[in-house]
Amino acid sequence: MSDCLFCSIVAGEIPANVVLRTDEFVAFTDIDPQAPVHTLVIPIEHHESAASMAQANPELAGRLLATTEQVARAAGIDDYRLVFNTGAGAGQSVFHAHGHVLGGRAMTWPPG
Repeated sequence: MSDCLFCSIVAGEIPANVVLRTDEFVAFTDIDPQAPVHTLVIPIEHHESAASMAQANPELAGRLLATTEQVARAAGIDDYRLVFNTGAGAGQSVFHAHGHVLGGRAMTWPPG
């Protein structure tokens, strides 16, 4: 999609600190990190949300989860949180499916 920020990152039109690129996914550091490790993992194929991706291509959704593990290991963390926001009311601000890999500190719940 021409107006999608993450599609522009995939295409190399917008720079990002890419930590992993495969035939299906790109992982890059978040520009507003909420933890010492905060990496976004996105499918190259555009889907509006993780939920819509899971409906359209459940195998891709499963491989995205496996890729988050690969990203965490490359960052040297064993314990991490995965976050998938779906919809504006849940905090999704870029409408391209993506998972947040957060770690490098204790991830307590509730936060604070």
